[in-house]
Amino acid sequence: MGSDERFVIVGGGLAAAKLAEALRANDFPGSITLLAAEEWLPYERPPLSKEHMAGKKQLAEFTVHPRQWYRDHRVEVRVGTTVEGIDPARKTVALPDGSTLSYDKLALATGSTPRTLSIPGADAPNVYTLRSIEDSDTLIEFFAGAAQRLVIIGAGWIGLEVAAAARAADLAVTIVETADQPLLAALGPEMGEVFAELHRSNGVDLRLGAQVTEITTTEGIGTRLASGVKLADDSVIEAEAVLIAVGARPNIDLAADAGLDVDGGVLVDEHLATSDPDIVAVGDIAEQRHPVLDRRIRVEHWANALNQPAVAAATMLGKEASYDRLPYFFTDQYDLGMEYTGYAASGDYERVVTRGDVGKREFVAFWLDADNKVLAGMNVNVWDVTDRIKELILSGEPVDPEALADTSKPL
Repeated sequence: MGSDERFVIVGGGLAAAKLAEALRANDFPGSITLLAAEEWLPYERPPLSKEHMAGKKQLAEFTVHPRQWYRDHRVEVRVGTTVEGIDPARKTVALPDGSTLSYDKLALATGSTPRTLSIPGADAPNVYTLRSIEDSDTLIEFFAGAAQRLVIIGAGWIGLEVAAAARAADLAVTIVETADQPLLAALGPEMGEVFAELHRSNGVDLRLGAQVTEITTTEGIGTRLASGVKLADDSVIEAEAVLIAVGARPNIDLAADAGLDVDGGVLVDEHLATSDPDIVAVGDIAEQRHPVLDRRIRVEHWANALNQPAVAAATMLGKEASYDRLPYFFTDQYDLGMEYTGYAASGDYERVVTRGDVGKREFVAFWLDADNKVLAGMNVNVWDVTDRIKELILSGEPVDPEALADTSKPL
């Protein structure tokens, strides 16, 4: 690698910043240009629905690196820069001002965009999504105002975490979810019920198996404002604001338009290389052939954005590396803290075994396949067991479900 080479990183989140850091840590001597669509230096996103929304952290505290770090490490950061296109043949990216930027290696860390709903009223100004610091600040301002009622459409991680923050601010919260349990796709019905009970016990009106057909509106100052939601049974839930939290769409258009192989995400191998050997992809968009799980997975969680860049940087530098970490994510809601390790998709597991007191929300849950092998584990208000959960998954050995559930026996 020569000092005249240029590596370009497209993205403005944790993965982009950690990739620049990993390149310098591997002594890459060339130039690094980071192109961030937002007007801010790269920052982490979990606090937007957690500590920042709770008033415990400000943006500077979850900005990945201060501006001086980029200067010291010779990383050019161009904020407010949305890449318009990629030309892999010429090895250039097109910039908003009509110019192009050449690269020797390119990294895509473009993240995701919140999904919206194609229903009447969804474009009202007080109908929100959550992805950026501005989105989080807008909701915080709403919590602090005179409004009393919030409707959240969607009982996924973002919807539930915002609900917890809104209840802490003493708002009346209604969650409307089409599935029969919260987090059904992520955790299945057994553990979805734990989160349903958690929110109900904290005063949330949880409407499951319900379909929103319209966001009702009323005349505001110069516009029409959302006034609630209408359900398929024609009932109306009134509110001063609505949050749409129905998942996110990976930003893969750049990759697709450039001719890279895509499916639900940008297809990458175990080295995080795309179908173009000079382009890698990391974070939310990377649909990886996982060497341990032996399947393609795409995980929209903080741990991938944190850890994948080291492997991607090695790949860009021509070094041998593969990303084999197990999926990991966490949440904090009310008095519940949780970590999840592994991967147990619907249809993969046979049963869920719990160890501890589910009623008190102090337990560990294990997802087992038909052969009693551990696919995933979730510790709820029980700490320092993540490494052991990983060992049980990676061993590939069957376990005794009764012994697993017995707290008198060590993991």
